[in-house]
Amino acid sequence: MKKYKICVYAICKNEEKNLKGWLENVQEADKIFVLDTGSTDSSIEILKQAKENVVFQTKKYQPFRFDEARNDSLNMVDEDCDICVCCDIDERFIKNWRKIIEKNWTADTKLLSYRYTWNFNSDGSEGTVFFISKIHSRHDFKWVHPVHEVLQYLKKEPCKTIQLPELKLFHYADNLKSRSSYLPLLELSVQEDPEDDRNMHYLGREYMFHKKYDEAINTLNRHLTLKSATWKDERAASYRFIGRCQLAKNNFNEAKISYLKAICEAPYLREAYIELAYLLYEQKEYYGVIYWIEEALKIQDHSLTYINEAFAWNATPYDLLSLAYYFIHQKEKALEYVKKALQLSPDNERIQKNKEIFEKMA
Repeated sequence: MKKYKICVYAICKNEEKNLKGWLENVQEADKIFVLDTGSTDSSIEILKQAKENVVFQTKKYQPFRFDEARNDSLNMVDEDCDICVCCDIDERFIKNWRKIIEKNWTADTKLLSYRYTWNFNSDGSEGTVFFISKIHSRHDFKWVHPVHEVLQYLKKEPCKTIQLPELKLFHYADNLKSRSSYLPLLELSVQEDPEDDRNMHYLGREYMFHKKYDEAINTLNRHLTLKSATWKDERAASYRFIGRCQLAKNNFNEAKISYLKAICEAPYLREAYIELAYLLYEQKEYYGVIYWIEEALKIQDHSLTYINEAFAWNATPYDLLSLAYYFIHQKEKALEYVKKALQLSPDNERIQKNKEIFEKMA
């Protein structure tokens, strides 16, 4: 197995809680490069006291944009580096991550795709899991977009990419950190490239997060009209988010139509079936709940893209199904599915109480 020069690079701001653990986790690299973008906590002191293979610089941005900071941090990396690993301070690789990379990297490899756990459920199990690609050759890429930045390949020849499901990276987000800068950066991103379908979708989603429902609906509809918006999974997500916005505006029929459009767009994804079933549950249309949940449960392929959501694969569908059967007085069915829900969420007190009630009535 050939030994490559592997360098980790990252941007940092106020990461004193994570920095020591991160530095320990990435010590398998030959060198570690960190660009601090304006920390006011003890991050700089931690970096000063780090091991000799850690190189750091500081730079403040006005205005800040992620692609510029990422590119500046990449430019810090040694020119003779073989493999660049972009890893954020709140992320952790599995042990022996370097060996996995070196075992699979070849002379013509340009990019690695690997398994990324974006969040965790309250019980500690994995939430949203998908593949990301932030490990790359030194001189063939640059970062683009002010936020939700991605690597852009710079060469004409094909970009040889290897997918490594055995290489795992885990994200431990600080939920207290503000996302307030994301919306203006996404608006800037769409302004700079109005034909970019990915960021149009992200902007619509961000408007939804900010409860700007009319802006969200309009932007998501714009995403769906773009010629480049061909990925069925993301199109289905736009329809689902439109449905959520319509639901928030009490436009129940429009919400149902949007969820149905999402199902038609990507019938192989569970999410829209379950969101439609939940809406029907709220409207006491229990036979509809049963139909759509049972359709969702026929889908067994759990795709690993950022579109997938934890509620589609945790206790939620069985929970809804048990409640729907309870309200149409099919107590044995209700008990069957509440037991399945409890298997997936054994510490959920509400589901535990439901099981007790159903057992008394069955």
